Amino acid sequence: MEIQFYGATDRVTGSCHIIRVAGRTVLLDCGLIQGTKEDEALNRSPFPFDPSTVDAVVLSHGHIDHSGRLPLLVKYGFRGPVYTQQATIDLCRILLLDSASLSENDAAYRRKNPETRKDLHAEPLYTREVALRALEMFTGLPYHVKKQILPGVSVCFRDAGHILGSSCVEVWLEEDGVSRKLVFSGDLGQYGSPILKDPEVIEDADAVIVESTYGDRLHRELDQTLAEIGGILSTACDRCGNILIPAFAIGRSQELLYLFAQHFDAWGLHRWQVYLDSPMAIEASRIYWDYSELYDEEALLFRNAEKGMPYLKNLHFTPRVEQSQAINSIRTGAIIIAGSGMCNGGRILHHLKHNVSRPECSVLITGYQAEGTLGRQLVDGAESVMIHGRTYPMKATLHTIGGLSAHGDQEDMLRWLGGFRTGPKVYVVHGDQEVKKIFREAIEEKLQLDASIPVAGDIIDLAALRR
Repeated sequence: MEIQFYGATDRVTGSCHIIRVAGRTVLLDCGLIQGTKEDEALNRSPFPFDPSTVDAVVLSHGHIDHSGRLPLLVKYGFRGPVYTQQATIDLCRILLLDSASLSENDAAYRRKNPETRKDLHAEPLYTREVALRALEMFTGLPYHVKKQILPGVSVCFRDAGHILGSSCVEVWLEEDGVSRKLVFSGDLGQYGSPILKDPEVIEDADAVIVESTYGDRLHRELDQTLAEIGGILSTACDRCGNILIPAFAIGRSQELLYLFAQHFDAWGLHRWQVYLDSPMAIEASRIYWDYSELYDEEALLFRNAEKGMPYLKNLHFTPRVEQSQAINSIRTGAIIIAGSGMCNGGRILHHLKHNVSRPECSVLITGYQAEGTLGRQLVDGAESVMIHGRTYPMKATLHTIGGLSAHGDQEDMLRWLGGFRTGPKVYVVHGDQEVKKIFREAIEEKLQLDASIPVAGDIIDLAALRR
């Protein structure tokens, strides 16, 4: 009875942990590695295990750094079920197919415009056909239902409050008369954030795997964040430029539309035209709208008062390429929400090319920016940026809105860990190295829990943990 740490140990992305019990193998998540080209090249490396020997996957949520290597797992022999919360299946359908399309398009471009001999034979990481095969293996479970998925392995999903369908996973393990309970935090959301419910309290566990993305800081209070956004919109309107918002298609885009609808008058949004320029975000918004049972009380009341998706009379959905291209002729009065959220691809790059060197324009960063991404360069104060092989001076005003993060801060994560009453052993993953150290120290000092930071390949004998 053991767990082996693999992904999201040396870096934030690529979540993947391996459970072995009673002759069975279960994966917790199977995510893509994101960041620099060197980091992303690691996705093509062989798994450190034989995918055909994996009996089941338990998926915490749909974000691609948690789900994006599932098609590769299938490509190389996995044939078991993938268990996840019901809403996650719908989100993964658009996320995994989009990931496959991007990889196919990139490979085709490299073959057509080779820079090296290797490019002449470029192949996608995986195809849409493989992604569809992976999606056929998904089985949805509602929150709060305990299910035996294999002999000696039972799971239950609890709301993590991160994105729609995101889960903290309870895992009960039994082998040779020994039983242990492992809890995996997945990605934890903020308490009191818009739309979704707060992360759920779990009281008992022998071991806990916890993320640490923002384990070294506190987010700005929501009221202060909302006031900041209102001020930015007012100032930007006076400058007569555009506002670019790189936003994750799942979660952040829907939250922004919800806040814009709630604060339409207070923020003077009648002076703007709002563009949701992301086919994926548009489809995800429809999925969010269909799962109102997962909303918090305030969002549910708002949802029930509406007859359609969140109403903004000046909101434009632009799924087609020609619609997106037309936005670039707009010189003033446009709020453009587009992916990718870290500016490492997608339509936001084209909007940055047309606006980033204009002093009257603004760029709002509303989420985590991984090392090696263009978004991180902007946050770190780059004076110029390289986009599609050309350098653009950074003259637009940059705003970082930390209070909207889908990840909880140190206080949120400590609050969630503080719900355990059994003094579990804690393993800190999914964070930058220095951040993990700071968060581990906070766990030990403030909660008096034994915490450690595993590295890739570490194996923990769960049966040996004291109860």
